[in-house]
Amino acid sequence: MITAIVLIKTSVDRIPEIAEAIAAIEGVSEVYSVTGGYDLVAMVRVRRHDDLAEVIPGRLNKIPGVAHTETQIAFRTYSQHDLEAAFSIGLDE
Repeated sequence: MITAIVLIKTSVDRIPEIAEAIAAIEGVSEVYSVTGGYDLVAMVRVRRHDDLAEVIPGRLNKIPGVAHTETQIAFRTYSQHDLEAAFSIGLDE
């Protein structure tokens, strides 16, 4: 699974509607409204790198009100769930 973090600048008067439209795209797992230099952050999870082109420039960037995006590709994923699973390998409860 390939994970991309997409930083999104939008029309500020339409953030909720744009966030909902982005969340409805297949491959987008979450959309966050955030503070700072960007208005939204979307998590995109796809099977192949080629699928990123379909999701991000192919669909997300075409939503009316999306002004600019910057995409970060994750090399590895670390989460509390992953750490707990790793430490519990071989242990009986």
